[in-house]
Amino acid sequence: MDDSTDAEVIAASLADAGRFSELFDRHARVIFRYLVRRVGPEADDLLGEVFRVAFERRETYQQCRPDARPWLYGIATRLVARHRRGEARRLKAMARFAAQRFGADDMAERVAASTDAVEDWARVADAATDLPEGERDTLLLYVWEDLSYQEIALALDVPIGTVRSRINRARTHLKGIAPVVEGRMSS
Repeated sequence: MDDSTDAEVIAASLADAGRFSELFDRHARVIFRYLVRRVGPEADDLLGEVFRVAFERRETYQQCRPDARPWLYGIATRLVARHRRGEARRLKAMARFAAQRFGADDMAERVAASTDAVEDWARVADAATDLPEGERDTLLLYVWEDLSYQEIALALDVPIGTVRSRINRARTHLKGIAPVVEGRMSS
């Protein structure tokens, strides 16, 4: 892979469509991970759809933005909005999975920690599904994907102040409910 920015790759793909595959090679893994967390098994289909939409809209890409990742997350988030049904169930399953990762060396401590983690993550999943769509999208891009406020603003095509407001409202909503995400949410 060369040192071209994403913007340069997209611009080159206007003359040579094959160059667009470089964008897929660079970002498919992280976009796929995001989609799996949001829609489960449908992620395979949606990943292709994200890059199809991006390919079709590559002429409209703002060349002043060297990193296309926020743009791709934005496309993915809009596609996920069409597949919302069942998201609550998937979030709860992810919560159970995440809870299993916690533990301690002592069996009694491991059981207690696991029980606490399962309860914490279940509360987080329930609380996240109760958030309005925009706040949930912003929260998941922030906590799961570790995007900056600026990257989220680009992904969702909203002002950075809107991202700050949404994160603040999500923090307020999750305060006391979600100790398992406090580290990321308090920054």
